[in-house]
Amino acid sequence: MTTTEAPSAAPYREVTDRNGRVYRLGETDIDIMGRPRKWMVILPWIGMMGISSAEYAFASAEDTLHNAHHWNSGHIFWMMTVWIFFQAAVAFPAGRLRESGKLPARWAMMLGSLGTLLGYLSLAYAPHVVFAYLGFGMFSGMGAGMVYATCVNMVGKWYPERKGGKTGFVNGGFAYGSVPFVFIFTGYMDVGNFRWVLVSVGVFLAAVVAVAGFYFKDPPKNWWPASIDPLNPPDDPRARRSLEKNPPAVKQYSPMEALKTGRVALMWFCLACTSGVNIFGIAFQVDIGKEAGFSAGIVATAMSFKAIVNGTGRGVIGWLSDRYGRKQCLIYVCVILGLAQFGIIWSAGIESLPLFLVFSAISGFGGGAIFPMFAAMTVDYFGENNNATNYGMIYSSKLVSGLGAGMGSVVVGAWGHSGAFTLAGCISLFAGFMALFLHPPGRPRNKDIEPNPYPISREAM
Repeated sequence: MTTTEAPSAAPYREVTDRNGRVYRLGETDIDIMGRPRKWMVILPWIGMMGISSAEYAFASAEDTLHNAHHWNSGHIFWMMTVWIFFQAAVAFPAGRLRESGKLPARWAMMLGSLGTLLGYLSLAYAPHVVFAYLGFGMFSGMGAGMVYATCVNMVGKWYPERKGGKTGFVNGGFAYGSVPFVFIFTGYMDVGNFRWVLVSVGVFLAAVVAVAGFYFKDPPKNWWPASIDPLNPPDDPRARRSLEKNPPAVKQYSPMEALKTGRVALMWFCLACTSGVNIFGIAFQVDIGKEAGFSAGIVATAMSFKAIVNGTGRGVIGWLSDRYGRKQCLIYVCVILGLAQFGIIWSAGIESLPLFLVFSAISGFGGGAIFPMFAAMTVDYFGENNNATNYGMIYSSKLVSGLGAGMGSVVVGAWGHSGAFTLAGCISLFAGFMALFLHPPGRPRNKDIEPNPYPISREAM
């Protein structure tokens, strides 16, 4: 171990473990930002709720937008695809700007707030569908991408020793924050009041994102909680168990170094598959429910229930991953998500509302739980210092998975809902199989560790 003293507003020291990773110790959260670090969980959670309705509640507004603007359903689904494309596309460049210091967290959130407002204004007043693609699809998508990347990465930096549950909790806001707006868009908004409703929602959500982001602050590079010894097992049983199951990265990987490990590509592929299935379910669960004969109100309830479970499931799986390991939980989630798609087909086929609600909820759990797994796993594998960029590379898989809405409409048209949901289930199961090959870079596998042929015996002591 080496120790380096350096001048600072608050005294700190840097220690190096046997792998060469540096930890900055001594400064508390109060020293750095003047408030407890739990605020860097609460505020990102609020910010995530502010952008959630654009993805999770948008499909609920399909009928009203179609009747008000005379846009066909194909435009609605492709608009959602464009939104997801830009949300994912901005993650990597925003991460690079964030880590270079050119884009502070506060300004990233302000830009996200502006994008949110422009999105709703364009849906309300677009004179042509092209303006809706630009305003909602591009500007709102880019703004949401900045907010999403900033909020998720903020948590991992402030809780490097126990990030799973915290990351899952913040990530959950991206789903259940949309629940009130599912009911508003489905049961209250109509052709007569849609502009007033969309503008009011846009102003409110933009303000939520801006106010939450105003108080964002990053910790210094290599920061580690002063109360946790990174070189020895911590006294806190929760932190000790989490670090045993999910040990910190052996070093701070640069984006190029992370790419060379091969894990980024594998994680990218797995997330592309599972998030595509999740997006497909969000876009078409309303349609398959209506096809089964369920009323619009019941389908809206199912979507809301799915969003609630989707969000709360992210926090639950994050907590479980701290206890049992990130990779193990990810594999189970992929299997659950895949099997749920077959359950939705079956329940809709026999027109069983209780089963439809159950499998919708299970699908929501699986579709949401994948995101905090990959967010936390990125930090576990590659470290905190370049996490915004490294996770941006992996999260860019939504550039492809966003086709789950647009291409999903093509598959549904060709194979029907049963064929499309069957394909979605198989894709998720295949992603679970591929996740078996994930392993932290720089750490030996258990099977690669050879036993000592000359163990120390009691007699030799």
